[in-house]
Amino acid sequence: MAPNNHLTNTSWKQSIGAIAQPRVVTMLLLGVSAGIPLLLIFSSLSLWLREAGVDRSAVTYFSWAALGYSFKFVWAPLVNSLKVPFLTQKMGRRRSWLLLSQLMIMLAISLMAFVDPATDQLTAMALAAVLLGFSAATQDIVIDAYRIESADEQYQALMSSGYISGYRIGMLIAGAGALYLASFLGSTSGHYNYQAWQSTYLFMALTMLVGVITTLCISEPNIQQRGGIVTTTNNSLRFFILFTAAVIGFIGCYFASSELAAYSKGQLGQLFSNGYLASTVVEFLRLILATIIAILIAKLLIFIGMVDQHQVNQAYIAPVTDFFDRYGLSLALTMLALIGLYRVSDIVLGVISNVFYQDLGFSKNTIASVVKSFGLGMSIIGGFVGGILALRFGVMRILFAGAVLSALTNILFIVLAKAGQDIALLYWVIAADNLSAGLASAAFVAFLSSLTNISFTAMQYAIFSSIMTLFPKVLGGYSGSIVEGIGYESFFLITALMGLPVLFLIVWANRLLDAQKSN
Repeated sequence: MAPNNHLTNTSWKQSIGAIAQPRVVTMLLLGVSAGIPLLLIFSSLSLWLREAGVDRSAVTYFSWAALGYSFKFVWAPLVNSLKVPFLTQKMGRRRSWLLLSQLMIMLAISLMAFVDPATDQLTAMALAAVLLGFSAATQDIVIDAYRIESADEQYQALMSSGYISGYRIGMLIAGAGALYLASFLGSTSGHYNYQAWQSTYLFMALTMLVGVITTLCISEPNIQQRGGIVTTTNNSLRFFILFTAAVIGFIGCYFASSELAAYSKGQLGQLFSNGYLASTVVEFLRLILATIIAILIAKLLIFIGMVDQHQVNQAYIAPVTDFFDRYGLSLALTMLALIGLYRVSDIVLGVISNVFYQDLGFSKNTIASVVKSFGLGMSIIGGFVGGILALRFGVMRILFAGAVLSALTNILFIVLAKAGQDIALLYWVIAADNLSAGLASAAFVAFLSSLTNISFTAMQYAIFSSIMTLFPKVLGGYSGSIVEGIGYESFFLITALMGLPVLFLIVWANRLLDAQKSN
């Protein structure tokens, strides 16, 4: 595929009417299923643990359970090639993996429900949370592949809109919905009630039936009719063993180095006079070392004949080389730079946004009602508007418009910072910010979808989505320190200026695409 950067032949009536298509509704429902697990690992679980009396330092460790979202490209080839016993034959490749991942999510949430963190069963809770993160990331891999394979390029933006809208609804259910339900059932910060949280998480497990029922009702995409090649893998069990051994090596190295890491953080903290910087450097080095160990284990198993080298190349190397072969080195690197930077201004600002609202004097209830509830509605509208416009005018034009609007809305936060606790202005800023974010996200997901080769859908999109958040998340971790040094107004200006390189990359990528098409 290649991004559609010209006007389409779709009329306004056809573009708006496409919202009601069954495939768009399908993506909305699957989006709800994908959005539910995330906050059950992050905010909702964190509040549960704090009410149970767990230390803050231990609570933050549970966020690592969601690392699967950032490294899902590692096992995406397994999802793309392995068959699920019995289910694949009955349901097809994508639907069988969808159903399996959704059932695993329900199991993981239920297991968490039967663990009371107040009784020091944190290890059991952590294992259940890791299972939830792994299963949820697997579901994301399959949904992304299903979306790309089940519709032509011109409908990807609208299907992305449905998915993003559903995802935000799912997050609202698992975030505000779970907190409200636990509170209603009798658990508060001053009075912990395990049964309330148990019932809440069991109910959240039941909400996953939205995804299960949708999976049972939809049809398997026929990618062969659309020119795709179904990837098959011989000796699947051996390939799974290689993957498992490499993962065990990665985890083992990471935990074996914990004591050395703690000592190194203390020494570097004194050297740098900055404990946060020292921790970042040490953790980054641990990640690199664990990755090297995993690669060495994989190479050893390949060397002794456990897995055929061609099989590994087909799963991991071929999707990467295919991308560079199709677009060439210059255009491919431009695309990757655009993917890595497109969301940077939004994500970096988003990390500090709730703290900013509190510093202005807005209450938690105001933040919940305006930023979360009202903002959710605006982002859903923005997502569908972005999908309609992309269908009407092409993805690249709306991608550019989304980048411009995202930068401009960041400037509105400067106005809000100067105005202070102005509830009317807060509504305007949240409306503009979420509308532009929804529009930009819909176009961007469609853009990523257009870059994938249908022969390597799961792996390539998993790589793109990981690159999309890697740099913004790393930079966002320093947003608090930056604000302390230069203040909110200067910080918001910097985030707006971060959007300028993105505009250049979109224009440059568009020119290279046009040049490639003309050759």
